[in-house]
Amino acid sequence: MPANPESKGGETVFKRRRMTEGMNVSPDCVPCLMRRVLFQSRLPANGKDAESVEAGLKEYARIFSWGMNSADCATQVHGKAYGALGVRDPYAEIKERADEAAARHMDRAGSFVAGSADRFAAAARISIIGNVMDFGSGISIDDPDDFDAWFDELLGQGVDSDQTPELKALAESADTVLYLFDNCGESQFDKFLIRELRSMGKRVIGVVKGEPILNDVTREDAERIGLDKELDGILDTGGFAIGIDMRIIGPELRGEMRRGTVIVAKGMANLEALSDERLNVPIAYLLRAKCTPVADLLGVAKGANVVRIQHAGDALRPTTPAGPAAFRDPC
Repeated sequence: MPANPESKGGETVFKRRRMTEGMNVSPDCVPCLMRRVLFQSRLPANGKDAESVEAGLKEYARIFSWGMNSADCATQVHGKAYGALGVRDPYAEIKERADEAAARHMDRAGSFVAGSADRFAAAARISIIGNVMDFGSGISIDDPDDFDAWFDELLGQGVDSDQTPELKALAESADTVLYLFDNCGESQFDKFLIRELRSMGKRVIGVVKGEPILNDVTREDAERIGLDKELDGILDTGGFAIGIDMRIIGPELRGEMRRGTVIVAKGMANLEALSDERLNVPIAYLLRAKCTPVADLLGVAKGANVVRIQHAGDALRPTTPAGPAAFRDPC
């Protein structure tokens, strides 16, 4: 069973966050989350998909509240579904395939960065490309092999809402960058931005998931693709959580955050989890806005690639949604 923040009589108890800012549960979250539960319940092919879906659905009905943080809600639902499924890492095989799919494009990605007049901006752009590897929710590709057909178009889209210059300025003034990873496959492309940060003389600490959850990067996944060799160190999030749960992180990671640094947070789950946190360090979100609630929060079109800064001591405030994207959306 996944380890969770608190336990009382065998029942997981979360302190629910109610927010006026950041990512609340929205109507769109309901089918998205349950489709993901169904997808992962079938991955092990162990005949327990019905039990897993039932457990997730019952937990969803039990805890559902419009004021609940979307990452908190998803963590609890997935925790129950994983427990019923009886498999610690149902995404294990698809994560390896995602890394292999990304590896097929690393040479071209490297050439793109090397040939750019602004290597830092190019590396940030490359790091976002892999964010489409978000399998099973119906808002992105569902198989790693689908990535091959999308690589060129994704690279050509660029960054639609772009605060990369601000990110670079923040990094230049920092000693340490905490790099919060998202999905396997995507993390292959993160290597380019990490190399640029370290070439600036920055200490880069990678943050992986404390336990397997979805297709997100764990320490084992990071070491499999050599991420540990790209970084100055690796810490984990302290347990089973969508994105990062600040209530369960360990003292070493908490200490790194308190020292005053810059956080690079990859993907929508990290944004959902951190958008209402008021940390004493700036956060740079690098992601593809694959769903309407996240796009609305960022004020961009669904399918937009985004680099967005959340300043120290502030929450990420919702903005007015943009119009339709001008490009074809693979999601």
